[in-house]
Amino acid sequence: MKLFIVKKSLLIICCAVLVGGAIFGICAGAVASSASHDGLRTVVIDAGHGGIDAGVLGISTKTKESEINLYIAKYLRGYFADAGFNAVLTRTTQGGLYGTSTKGFKMRDMKKRKQIIEENNADMVISIHQNYCPIPSRRGAQVFFDKGSEYGKIFADCVQNSLNEMKECVKQNTPLVGDYYMLKCTPNPSILVECGFLSNALDEAQLITAEYQKAIAYAIFKGAVAFYS
Repeated sequence: MKLFIVKKSLLIICCAVLVGGAIFGICAGAVASSASHDGLRTVVIDAGHGGIDAGVLGISTKTKESEINLYIAKYLRGYFADAGFNAVLTRTTQGGLYGTSTKGFKMRDMKKRKQIIEENNADMVISIHQNYCPIPSRRGAQVFFDKGSEYGKIFADCVQNSLNEMKECVKQNTPLVGDYYMLKCTPNPSILVECGFLSNALDEAQLITAEYQKAIAYAIFKGAVAFYS
């Protein structure tokens, strides 16, 4: 029954994309002139960190942020692909993109991600991360956008609203400006999603489960489609 509901929801969302296509076409002309892959809109999904760069660790289980990021990114790619998008991952394994782990590996990793975004003429970019705070009570998903991007702000609003509508949501957040490298790799709309706080035991308990990873990926996907339509 769950599978049927998800498939039906995807069908409804796909229809929304088609209906909103004309509207988005007007906006897209102002956003960028890049050609889409085989006529499809291209979304590049970036799973943050990887390899020796594990990101933050879960407060209870010590689960690596990089692992959770990749799981969510893969689920998100599946939703976009099913809806007819050209969905590209910056990394598909638990390894990093830096080549050798010598000095400067982090910048090499970031530049490789930018290269993938540029080579695929991304119409939109979604970077997946997990948050951490010394105050263990902090919880919830938070979306960031580049302050110089008007459409990035609208994109972030749509995705944050979708995340706020999740039944597991404990706080209604608003998008924040973020000075992140991944938000500056294309003039097209880009967001960075901190899916929750691994410094909070309750957030961590959700984020390490496949069920919640799929749910939050679906919420991000719905928000992205809302932006298009």
